Amino acid sequence: MISRLALTPGEPAGIGPDLCVMLAQRPYPETEIVAVADPVLLQQRAERLGLPLQLLPFESDKPPAPLPPGQLRYLPVALQNAVSCGRLNPANAGYVLETLRLATEGCLANHFDGLVTGPVHKGVINDAGLPFTGHTEYLSALCNHAHPVMMLATPDLRVALVTTHLPLSEVSQAITKARLRQVAGTLHHDLQRRFGIQQPRIMVCGLNPHAGEQGHLGREEIEIIQPVLAELNSTGMQLIGPMPADTLFMPIHLQQADAILAMYHDQGLPVLKHLGFGNAVNITLGLPIIRTSVDHGTALPLAGTNQADLGSLIYAIKVAETMVRSKLNT
Repeated sequence: MISRLALTPGEPAGIGPDLCVMLAQRPYPETEIVAVADPVLLQQRAERLGLPLQLLPFESDKPPAPLPPGQLRYLPVALQNAVSCGRLNPANAGYVLETLRLATEGCLANHFDGLVTGPVHKGVINDAGLPFTGHTEYLSALCNHAHPVMMLATPDLRVALVTTHLPLSEVSQAITKARLRQVAGTLHHDLQRRFGIQQPRIMVCGLNPHAGEQGHLGREEIEIIQPVLAELNSTGMQLIGPMPADTLFMPIHLQQADAILAMYHDQGLPVLKHLGFGNAVNITLGLPIIRTSVDHGTALPLAGTNQADLGSLIYAIKVAETMVRSKLNT
């Protein structure tokens, strides 16, 4: 069965449009990819890169069909202002959010089987006066305030987060029993439903150094994390921990884990990005839609230079295809 994925390029002044054009040079025999973007921007970037590109309008009433290299389907969204490679313009922030809105609504309406997102620039969106903390939070609002879970993955490691884009000073207060219960439950459920892992083994980081050292370095492990893990394990889950984060990521432990649950952003993601930067994918669990994303930023200096690395986008599409197949098989 042929699947259909929506692709949002993200920040128009960055490498996102480059990646769309470069991706269109490759065959995808089992997937139709639809760029949700300004077609003029895509054509201009293709000309700058010296790559062939024939744009074909997306028609939702027709079944998905793969395209030969050099062709790309698009769902048009008009830019507010002209784009210069590498130069941010807050006037185009609304365009970025509109591409996300249309792509997400297309997924909710079953026009698309999943969404793959390119890199956005949070700062320029906020500079435009639009509240935006990240893809994960924005997609949650579009999906009736679902409770998403951010997970990054390489071919050999998956790391999910209890908290995402928070100042470090606010992390401890945000780790409540209710939040940990919800995140761990979503992770377990989606590893089964989206990835076909029947009995996921999830290793859980402690919050404090040495996982609290029996309460001498913090009591969150004793008062919050341990009770929730015991409760969920009594229902049949396999949650191991809390474990000290500085030793959990050793190969002897990772070989036994289907995923790692980290307490905050910079506890788990530096390890994952060190292992697989450029060949990793950001996955949003807990949504009614499938969503994956690249693991890198907008790379403004590389826009229009033909030096962008396509590896993370290729992997994001591969993971989305895998998740679509798992969904169809459940």
